[in-house]
Parts: sequence; structure tokens; C-alpha cells
Amino acid sequence: MIKVCGVTKYFDDFKVIDDISMHVRKGTIYGLVGPNGAGKTTIINHINGVLTPKCGEIFIDGQPVFENESVKQRVLNISDDWFYYSTFTIRDMAKFYRSIYPNFSTERYKAIGEVFHINEKRQIRKLSKGMKKQVAFWLSLSAMPDVLILDEPLDGLDPVMRKQVLGMVIADVADREMTVLVSSHNLRELEDICDWVGIIHEGRMILEKPLDDLKGNVHKYQIVLEHENDDAFANVENVLHVSKTGSVYNVIIRGDAEKIDAQIRDLAPTLCECVSLTLEEVFIYELGGLGYDCKNILI
Repeated sequence: MIKVCGVTKYFDDFKVIDDISMHVRKGTIYGLVGPNGAGKTTIINHINGVLTPKCGEIFIDGQPVFENESVKQRVLNISDDWFYYSTFTIRDMAKFYRSIYPNFSTERYKAIGEVFHINEKRQIRKLSKGMKKQVAFWLSLSAMPDVLILDEPLDGLDPVMRKQVLGMVIADVADREMTVLVSSHNLRELEDICDWVGIIHEGRMILEKPLDDLKGNVHKYQIVLEHENDDAFANVENVLHVSKTGSVYNVIIRGDAEKIDAQIRDLAPTLCECVSLTLEEVFIYELGGLGYDCKNILI
């Protein structure tokens, strides 16, 4: 659905994006994650057609994005700084959306309005941040987009409203095969909704995998040795991190589970347990392997 092919972008002499390629498949929710300044918003603005790359190409359904009106009519973006006209009411903004998005559904607009319970005659600028974000989802989902791009989309929403909004997005993915690209610092939230994850760092794509495969390739072991030895794991391959709590070693290892188990058995542990990692932990350890400063983060 969305294909980013070797995109590089400079701002003056600074390379913000460095040869990034990614593929967001139709009917999936793709989580784009990375530390501050990694280039997430920049690559999103390329996919939106706001920016043009120094080199590389971006396609949605095989069509180039930049200055392509027919593609942009199928793509909606909700960012943390969602745009609206300062004097417009919700009803005015709905009329504006209806004029530029041919698939805008009045029936859907009325149905979502009954969920949010916000008077459509109110000026958007007078609403709270959370209510503005509700309006952004209200109008965007009413436009029935084929692609929904979300950049830190849930800031300002309370936990109950977050669940309602995410439920609507997930329903559209299931019912209409809408494609969603979402960037958020809330990795626990992404873990609940995403099918695929791409991790970027310093303008480069580190890895791009289905979420289950990503989590299945990094393992956390809790190990107790008969004779404590902090160097015991020096010969175990692909160790990302070792820490110790009391007599228990917490060891993070990347690779095939069977091979790792065999190496751990050679250490003759008195206790060994493999614990599932969260997306947040995978993110931290993957970046830690690239020199990102994770030493002050307690897992």
C-alpha cells in the first residue's frame, strides 16, 4: 500500500533521513518508533506529500504521492498539531472536509458524533486539547480514508477516550481494510494495536518486521548459577545486555531460541526461565546495541 524506496532528505547540510525504505501493507497497522530526532515526523511528512526527498521515491497504491490530488484525497493525517481554521465550528470543518474528500460519509459523521457528544456548533479553537483531538478523529474517520497516518495522535485523550478512538480505528482496519501508519512514544499502546513495527534511529531504518517476529527474535532469560560468575555469559553469542538482581542474572539475547537454550544449558544453571519481552524492552535493547544511551533505563 505505502512504499518508501531509498528516501534521503537534507535540511541545509544536515541529513535528516538516510536511505530509508519501508513497506506498509494494505489493511495493517504499522507502528513507526524511534527516539526523539530519529526522523519519524520527517518521513511521515514525505508520505503525506508535504516534503519532497533529495533522492528516492514514495508510492501509495503504486502512485507517486507528491502533488497527486487523487492520492491525497484518500489519505488523512492526524498529528499532535492538527490543522483547523481558527474561526470554524465543527460543522464548518465538516463541510470543508466534505468538499475535498469525495468519500466523506454524512451517516458516519452523525454516528461518531453520538459517541463524542460534542456540540458541532462550537468553535474548535475554544475546545480543550482532548476535545480537539476527538474532533480530528471524528472528521478524519468520517472521510473514510484508505490510509490514515497518525503522528502522536492520542496526546490529550483520557484513557477511556483513547480506547474508544483506537476501537474505531481498529474496526475500520477490519471492516474496510484501511491502512494505518502510526508514530507514538507510547510503545505499550502500539503493542496493543500494531501488526508491523519499524524502528528508525539517526535517520536510518534499523529493522522492519511483523510485531510477533520482532518480539520472538529477542529473548529475556532469568538465570541463577550454582557459582556466581559475572563473566559466565562472555561466550554466549548475541548477548545484548546482562544485569543482576540479587543472585538472579537478567540476560537479553538475540537469536534462535533453540540455539540460545543450548548455550544456556552448557552453563548448568540451577534456575533458568525465559520471560516474554514487551515492545518497549525490544526497542530499548535494539537501540542499546547501536550505542544509544540506555544505561539509565531500568527494565
